Amino acid sequence: MDGSRTNLLRSLRKPHQQRRKWWITPLESVNMADPVSLDADDRRVLHALQLDGRASFARIAAVLGMSERAVARRYHRLRSRLALRVIGVTRPNPREQEEWFLRITAASGSVDAVARALADRGDTSWIASLAGDGGLGCIIRTPTAKGDGAGALELFRRSASIATVTAQRLLAPIAGIGGWPGRLEALTASEQEAMHLDAPELRASETPVGAALSNDDVQLLRLLAADGRMSIARIARVSGIPETTVRRRITELTSRGVLIFEVEVDPKLYGRHIDVICWMDVQPAALGTVARALSSHVEVAFASTTTGTTGILAILELADVGDLHRYLTEDIGALSGVHHVHTEIIVRWIKRAGPLIIPRA
Repeated sequence: MDGSRTNLLRSLRKPHQQRRKWWITPLESVNMADPVSLDADDRRVLHALQLDGRASFARIAAVLGMSERAVARRYHRLRSRLALRVIGVTRPNPREQEEWFLRITAASGSVDAVARALADRGDTSWIASLAGDGGLGCIIRTPTAKGDGAGALELFRRSASIATVTAQRLLAPIAGIGGWPGRLEALTASEQEAMHLDAPELRASETPVGAALSNDDVQLLRLLAADGRMSIARIARVSGIPETTVRRRITELTSRGVLIFEVEVDPKLYGRHIDVICWMDVQPAALGTVARALSSHVEVAFASTTTGTTGILAILELADVGDLHRYLTEDIGALSGVHHVHTEIIVRWIKRAGPLIIPRA
């Protein structure tokens, strides 16, 4: 490995992290002899988990009118096939952390090395290989820049293995926080209300508030990032934190809006076979109207307002190119104030919201 690539890997990797083997597998790339599919009850269980990722099987079963065993069996079948997992996602405190979307092109022969280094980091998510020039897109969370230091972003620009990098600061999420609308159509209104009754308050649209995280909080959040449904007893056993403290802190972090639970599901199970990153140039006066519209579109898995030449970044999940054409011409085309749209098809996901999965040997 040449010196420039070695320096890149060192700069992207945290000091305490060791290099992982590159057979770590994203959810959607698992290829097994028995294909996974969803029936109506599977979709109902997944919808319930979108509403409360830590809801017990017994509570889901009571609301859905199913047996607890049937709910557990459906969950474990999908999870064992790596088609589903619930993860705890920590929302950034805007006073201390920044989230950026990076569009990276790497020097010839360095793309895989850059992708590996990015995926190994704990502060990256939504890493994708893009069509066209073979660039990479990702979201990175960095400490708020102080003084003249540009922090982690500057490391990208200085690396000899990076050809170009553009950065857009994510300002405010407008869709995809607390559940993608495309997966929230299986339960009736009364079933959704029943799931919400005992669910912890989720401040998905509010700014996270409260005191700084303790070392125990950080350890707890790391475990939930790997498995959002890890039992209280297991978290306590692994972390050494008392069960009563674990239970209390999960409730407090959730109510403060610091911790939310997301459900990662292969979009192909919902008939969504094309993933697209979409940049929208929106007139400032229309940002609010466009944001509200996108929040209800079933095609939008995530969207945020941003800095840069385009005001909104969205990740779309669509059935095929015809569906993409229809969405751009009919749904986006109907929104007043959208001046220009740029799209790039995602070739493959390298990493989504949660840490990479390492299959058992």
